[in-house]
Amino acid sequence: MHPTLIIAAAETAEKKSILDSLGIDWTLLIIQIIAFLILVAILAKFVYPILVRAIDKREADIEASAEAADQARADAAASEERVQKLLDEARKDAAAIIETAHKESAAMVTEAEEKAAKKSDHMIKQAEARLQTDIADARRALRTETAELVAMATGKIIREKVDAHKDANLIKQALKEAE
Repeated sequence: MHPTLIIAAAETAEKKSILDSLGIDWTLLIIQIIAFLILVAILAKFVYPILVRAIDKREADIEASAEAADQARADAAASEERVQKLLDEARKDAAAIIETAHKESAAMVTEAEEKAAKKSDHMIKQAEARLQTDIADARRALRTETAELVAMATGKIIREKVDAHKDANLIKQALKEAE
């Protein structure tokens, strides 16, 4: 064995307690315990409250930030929902406007067609009325000319001039027979 170990073992054997053999001095131990307790009391009185407040404040800030983030997410979702509703409403309005425009244009086309049909019917009726008037005028003119021709022919055939009353009677008879 090593001579130093032998000496240390011999010294230890002479001491009576285990604490003495470990090199612990009771007075020094009690002083260190008192100093430690004073340090803990000072820390508890002055340092720990500051640390606890800082930690509590930080925790409150984190919770507030988390709540603000949750609120922001909820607001964003609500805004997105409102935007979606507005878009849906705008699409419905646009579809309604387009449908109304189609209906109005169809109504306008129908109205224009009806007006054109009425106008053409009116023009046709006017033309027919004018035609009937022209036909009646032509018939009157033809009757007058026919009456004159008949009077001339009758005058030539009879070689005598018939008075106006006789002439009119002969013409009427001839016209009745011609019809």
